[in-house]
Amino acid sequence: MKSEKIYAYLSTVIIFVAIVAGTRPKLPKLFLIGDSISIQYGPYLQEYVNGIAELERKEDDGSAEKNLDVPTGANGGDSRMVLAYLRKKIADRDFKPDYVLLNCGLHDIKRDINGSGTQVDSATYRQNLLAIHNLLAMHDIQLIWMRTTMVIDSVHNQRSNAFKRYAADLDAFNRIADEVCAAKKIPVIDLYSLSVALGREEVIDHVHYQVPARMAQAGYIAGFLQNYLTKR
Repeated sequence: MKSEKIYAYLSTVIIFVAIVAGTRPKLPKLFLIGDSISIQYGPYLQEYVNGIAELERKEDDGSAEKNLDVPTGANGGDSRMVLAYLRKKIADRDFKPDYVLLNCGLHDIKRDINGSGTQVDSATYRQNLLAIHNLLAMHDIQLIWMRTTMVIDSVHNQRSNAFKRYAADLDAFNRIADEVCAAKKIPVIDLYSLSVALGREEVIDHVHYQVPARMAQAGYIAGFLQNYLTKR
């Protein structure tokens, strides 16, 4: 009983000192890796997670935005590129996030103009996601997965002259990611269902979104993070 009173007293003192000092609990560190969709919702997400988490991301000098279809700099690219990037990043002693917020899929499902072969085949995609999870887990970094946003065949393949994408491929790759996440107990943010709910009128080219949709995506992610991180 006496020890309980002491602990209660110490807790009160700690809270009082924190208030007086104007400090607050240390925020978890998030590192974002995603495709060009993440480049566009990224600034809004940075704003929305203020006070929830410290957010950093794969960055560049702005070159990725010159051509969103070419994965350079801030654009994480396909799962092979993400895995290679993380293997190098992990070697950096300053890279110590608590969580990696990740999506890769749109570049994996690219097919050439004739429609033959996805850029990354389904078996390799599964292996890459498992390797990414295992690599992060070895360094006590929790992976948070984001399901890949929608593809509308008639919109994408009419507007894109460089390569094709198909909704059937996207669905198959999202299912693979779902299975990996279920097996490894990886939390999932369902950006796919949100993008479908936003509607095709929010698509401005072949796969990218109007500003209101980008803000909605960022808000959806931030809401998930706030709920998830406060329970940790």
